[in-house]
Amino acid sequence: MDMTKVDPLLARITETEGIARMLEPGGAERASLVEKIVSYADRFLDSIYDVPAYIPTEDKGIGIYDSPISETPMNVDAVLELLRQNIDRPGLNPASGGHLGYIPGGGIYYSALGDYLADVTNRFAGLFFAGPGAVRMENLLIDWMANIAGYPATAGGNLTSGGSIANLSGIVAARDAFGLKSKDVERSAIYLTAQAHHSIDKAIRVAGLKECPQRYIPMDLDHRMNAGLLEQVILDDKKKGLLPWLIVASAGTTDAGAVDPLDAISEIARVHKLWLHVDGAYGAFFVLCEEGRKILKGLEKSDSLVMDPHKGLFLPYGTGAVLVREKKKLYDAFWYQASYLQDALRSADELSPADLSPELTKHFRGLRLWLPLKLLGLAPFRAALEEKLLLARYFHGAMREVDGFEVGSYPDLSVVTFRYVPRRGDANAFNERLIREVQNDGRVFLSSTMLDGKFILRVAILCFRTHRQTIDLTIDILREKAKRLQESV
Repeated sequence: MDMTKVDPLLARITETEGIARMLEPGGAERASLVEKIVSYADRFLDSIYDVPAYIPTEDKGIGIYDSPISETPMNVDAVLELLRQNIDRPGLNPASGGHLGYIPGGGIYYSALGDYLADVTNRFAGLFFAGPGAVRMENLLIDWMANIAGYPATAGGNLTSGGSIANLSGIVAARDAFGLKSKDVERSAIYLTAQAHHSIDKAIRVAGLKECPQRYIPMDLDHRMNAGLLEQVILDDKKKGLLPWLIVASAGTTDAGAVDPLDAISEIARVHKLWLHVDGAYGAFFVLCEEGRKILKGLEKSDSLVMDPHKGLFLPYGTGAVLVREKKKLYDAFWYQASYLQDALRSADELSPADLSPELTKHFRGLRLWLPLKLLGLAPFRAALEEKLLLARYFHGAMREVDGFEVGSYPDLSVVTFRYVPRRGDANAFNERLIREVQNDGRVFLSSTMLDGKFILRVAILCFRTHRQTIDLTIDILREKAKRLQESV
């Protein structure tokens, strides 16, 4: 007897099952989808050195709204056309070697393959009980990063979504390690510079530390923290009855690429018993090359460190990392127990990412990092990082010889600041027009900032597809655009 004919519940289960099984494509359908999507990706990559780095469009992808989410399926070719027209065409192309505007990284193909496998297998990398191999892979990667940073075996950390969450995690660990109470916040001083990344200020606020006195330490002419003045401010604050507890230093500022004097700062932190947090989201992976290790001397003496694989290792966005010198301090800040997880807690041979971060459920980020490192080895990563350092120095030297331009400090890492000084008129207004001209041209994308009241242009050379011909093209474009604007003044 067919029970579905007499039991409405079973009938509805059968009906919904038939529709729900659309979520599981068969082998032939998978093959067809993969062929079309991989072909789309291949066309994108095959033309990546020829397409603009920036395309200003009037529509700005608004056509995506013309195809709202609905009950009915859409043909894959039509879906890919929506993607091409509204997502991949307008605006900045972060995958381009001409992306020199912000701190780019890339999105190497090998990582995409890792993400594909991570998404298909959907390993749960938050708890050891659920995915012991996945957790061990991520722990291995954290240990490797701690090792190249010069941290001891006691170190630990977590793969995060990026530098913002990594900075938050490090600052929370520091807060709890110092046992800061709400009654002490208004007396507990934090030391940083005006060049600290805005995610630091956000992390301080999110961590409930907004009322902490924040001391912005003066910088030298190269926009690096003045270590001597840092110590003097700490001593003055102690005399005032304040409780100095946290120093935030930068291993590569976003605006100017400056590296604070980490060795001197770490000694000050040691003597006065402050926690030293280093934001190396942009610059810390330069320790992989010899010149970078010299510039970052003292990094290994910090108490916590942020380093972003989606910058210095050229991975896709969404791959950051926080390291803490003493793993237990990170554990004490984030460990939590829930009764429904009692099986997991009884069966853990190693610490889980959920024990060391705000996240429980998380993407299996480790595979997108582990797979390219295993398939390629470290050599091409080291070479690419050294190449970017050298390209920055090359650009700095070349722009000094271009009439009308003045360059900023010799680059610590791979950011170079510069501007054009017109023969007459306002230099800030001229450079504002110049950056618009370069961006609208689209062949390369540069950005601007304000330093000491001056409108400054900047190149950030970190995309793995940026090579010498890109830099030569950039110099030619700047020369051409500046000359045309100067003639029109």
